[in-house]
Amino acid sequence: MRLGVVDVGSNTVRLVIAERGGEMPLPVYSSKRRLRLAERAAADGRLGRDAVDDLAKAVGKAKQEAADRGVSESFVFATAAVREAPNRQQVLAEVHARTGVHLHVMPGVREAELAFTAARHWMGWRAGPMVLLDIGGGSLEIAVGRGRMPDFAVSLPLGAGRLTREHLNQDVLPDPAALRLVRRRIRHELRDVAARIQWEGPRTAVATSRTFHQLARLCAAGSDSTPPKKESDRLTRRGLKAAVGTLAGLTAPERAQLPGISPARAHQSLAGALIAHTTMRLLHLDQAVLCPWAVREGVLLTALNGNGSTELRPTAPLPQPAAEPAALPASVG
Repeated sequence: MRLGVVDVGSNTVRLVIAERGGEMPLPVYSSKRRLRLAERAAADGRLGRDAVDDLAKAVGKAKQEAADRGVSESFVFATAAVREAPNRQQVLAEVHARTGVHLHVMPGVREAELAFTAARHWMGWRAGPMVLLDIGGGSLEIAVGRGRMPDFAVSLPLGAGRLTREHLNQDVLPDPAALRLVRRRIRHELRDVAARIQWEGPRTAVATSRTFHQLARLCAAGSDSTPPKKESDRLTRRGLKAAVGTLAGLTAPERAQLPGISPARAHQSLAGALIAHTTMRLLHLDQAVLCPWAVREGVLLTALNGNGSTELRPTAPLPQPAAEPAALPASVG
């Protein structure tokens, strides 16, 4: 049996196709299309006509790719960029009308739960009580627990792309005052969560997401800026502190020349490092093990282990948006 997952994120639309391999999904194909939905949204988060057109095309192409490769069922979900759009219902209706796909809006807490499930399968029971950190473009997910599912999960508005857009000018060297403001915002959002995580006393910290993996490669390169021969399997708080200093002294184009930092994510790499370092410091974590699995694999595991699509529905109803105009707005970016 082949299953497909289409993940509509803040930056990209990703398709992953996997086959059942015992209790573990075996990935056989993946593709991605970069849309930068969050950057193209209006100031209030509303997605314009051009962005929705591109989204519908990307979802339609992913649907066709999956069908061409023998996928029996696909799970298509969107995270922060669509979830927070005031015209979310219009966006969903437009995508369905043009592709026949029901785009599921995943609540942030459910995103954290599924990422934790994936990390637990990857790490195994040897990890013991575990805390999961996942930095996305629009949000930061944290989950902690002792079993297959977390005992506590939360989603916070601390994505690398979000904080870059709201506080950091990517075209110039960052203002020290802006960096202090970003750190204050992270501390404010994390205050209560940090107290809960410390009370839980996790034995192992696990970091997933592209942001953490790119920062790990940068940290592993060290001061000589040479890509390491072997990628590290963990990220340290001390290394992140040094990475923040390095990234803060460079413009976005200069950051793109560093080991591990891709040109597409260079503009938000500093915000990502600030989130990662401040979070680990507040949670009293000295290091985190890197995990290649996250929410997409969590969706696959949930489906392949017999829980089916009902487990992928929101655990609580999403708030309904206010009344919306009859048509999508014109392009906003």
